[in-house]
Formats: sequence, structure tokens, C-alpha cells
Amino acid sequence: MTIKGIDVSSSQPEGYKTSGSDFVFIKITEGTSHTNPKWAGQRRTARNAGLVTGFYHVARPGQVTAQVDYFLSQIDLADGDIIILDWEDPGVSSAWKDSWLKQVQKSAPGHKTLLYCNQDFWVHRDTTSFAGDGLWIAQYNDKPGHPDIQHPWLFHQYTDTPMDTSIGNFKDKAALRSWSRPLVHLGHSA
Repeated sequence: MTIKGIDVSSSQPEGYKTSGSDFVFIKITEGTSHTNPKWAGQRRTARNAGLVTGFYHVARPGQVTAQVDYFLSQIDLADGDIIILDWEDPGVSSAWKDSWLKQVQKSAPGHKTLLYCNQDFWVHRDTTSFAGDGLWIAQYNDKPGHPDIQHPWLFHQYTDTPMDTSIGNFKDKAALRSWSRPLVHLGHSA
């Protein structure tokens, strides 16, 4: 069983098509100087449609902590929001991506973290298999939900036509929503 979602950035309008989607991942920042000017409207569209939301930062060479701080300063996270690192720049090492994910986990406890990268980065550049709370793998193929990797994955981006589209490895949207929310035990947040 799988669910479907999309990825939006400043290339898409604030009011994008949501029918058929269970989740959306929205680009917020890149490096320490770019913020998607449409992200707040794109988030509003997602929330109005009842989609599970995730927000991502595109990694660029430079100081890790500065990029963590920049990303977190641009967004006000809500319960259940997923945080994602987009690792596509060959100038960003595997150790750098690990550090970013770990710093975000400490700075934003209670939020799930994902690593987004393509199949080549995962197989040939990654040195630790660390992906935070899960891997969002990009490999465009005609087999949605079947990326060519051995590691467990949570999301598979399988096409960019007509826009970036992914399959989520969850039974349904309720299962994804439950996974994305912080655990609560005996009335205390974990």
C-alpha cells in the first residue's frame, strides 16, 4: 500500500493542484541566502487541502550550523511537520549532511527528519547510511515505489512529469500522519 505526494518550490504557484495527493514537500531555503518567496502560500494550499506537510532545505557548501539556523529561522513549524534535507550538491559531503540532520533533530525535537537524495548520491557518495528518520530517494523510473537501492526508504520520487511526484511507503495518509506526529506517552510528549 502506498500514498502519493508532490514536491513544490518557487517554480510552482502558491495555489497548485492538490487533488490525488496525500502529502506535499515544500522548498523553504537554500544555503544561507535564498528563501522560497511562495512557501507560505504553498503551505496554506497544502493545509487547506488536508495534506501532510514537509519542508526542505537545499544544502550548499558552507557552514552547517549557519544553514541549520537559517532554515529554522525562516519557518514556524507546526505539530506533524516533517523536516527534510535536500542533498544534491556534489560540494556537500556525506559528513556534512549527517551533521545537518543531527543538528536539526536537536534543534527541532518532535519533528521527523528525512534525507532527500538521488540514487547515485545514496549509492556512490553516502558513507554512513544515515538519513535521519527516513530516506526520500529520487530515481526517475517507470516503477513507482521500486527504486534501485537496498536500503529501506520511506518516499520514492519517481517522476518530474508534470511535476515532481513521489510514492510514500505508508498504508494510507492516516498512517503517514501518525508517523509524522510526536509520540505521546501518558500525556507527555516524547
